[in-house]
Amino acid sequence: MHQSELRGLYPEIEPYASGMLDVGDGHQLYYERVGTPGAKPAIFLHGGPGGGFAASHRRLFDPARYDVLLFDQRGCGRSTPHAGLEDNTTWHLVADMERLRELVGAEQWLVFGGSWGSTLGLAYAQTHPERVSALVLRGIFTVSRAEIDWFYRFGVSEVFPEKYARLQAPIPEAERGDLVAAYRRRLTGDDAAAQIEAAQAWTRWECETSTLLPNAALDALWRDERYALAFARIENHYFTHGAWLEDGQLLRDAGRLRGIPGVIVHGRYDLPCPATYAYALHSVWPEAEFHLIDGAGHAYSEPGILDQLIRATDRFADADAPVWTDI
Repeated sequence: MHQSELRGLYPEIEPYASGMLDVGDGHQLYYERVGTPGAKPAIFLHGGPGGGFAASHRRLFDPARYDVLLFDQRGCGRSTPHAGLEDNTTWHLVADMERLRELVGAEQWLVFGGSWGSTLGLAYAQTHPERVSALVLRGIFTVSRAEIDWFYRFGVSEVFPEKYARLQAPIPEAERGDLVAAYRRRLTGDDAAAQIEAAQAWTRWECETSTLLPNAALDALWRDERYALAFARIENHYFTHGAWLEDGQLLRDAGRLRGIPGVIVHGRYDLPCPATYAYALHSVWPEAEFHLIDGAGHAYSEPGILDQLIRATDRFADADAPVWTDI
């Protein structure tokens, strides 16, 4: 396929509705609805956890054929409280998705998620398979102990030694054996300056290892103190607790996805989330299409990855009629 044939994002679009949803526990979630009211229902799940969604994420769906809900998960983006860790777990987010589904009145919806969004999409689909019309997953991440160790102990460190040295820099040598724990102490501590330094170093590490080639847009993200604080605090919080999943749970329970149409898209050179886990997911969920993209890293914006994501949402747009409740 020539580069000119690759599919790209749909044109820029503004939401037709937005609001804040009180999900209890002191949390208010910011959400937007984009596309055509009453068209095929879909939900977009952002990465991180703690990343929030961006305006570009609205453009992954044909606005004439989709009615898409995007939301900032607990504690990040425009949701409140900012960077809040209390009552912020995977299972709170799964319950939040059900509240959002009821809000829009859809019986089923397409679930689209990348990176941490793939984790949350799998957790939701395995919990509520009857609510999922299709799954489009990118940058598969199952939050196993091995995946966290690969990113923060030994693995990615061997490919980006100079960037790993920057990740280690805020942490005394005696604490570097467990960077996740060392960062947690700083990200949840009382020293505001140390908290910001840690947040930016943590976020920079992920931003600078997520694309095959350097990316200016990701470089700008870690420099934003507010963004970095939510991203680092929430992500570290989830990784400290293994995302409240049993090790290997999402692969173990993949049988619950049987009957759900799916597409898995993964970059061959995805360093934060090695391709072996995407391959393992496809092995236990063989009904899903599997696209391993050569010449791509982790980010959805990598041309080959984006091409397959757009093709997937296009293909599912007319796969079945939307199912709506009467509310």
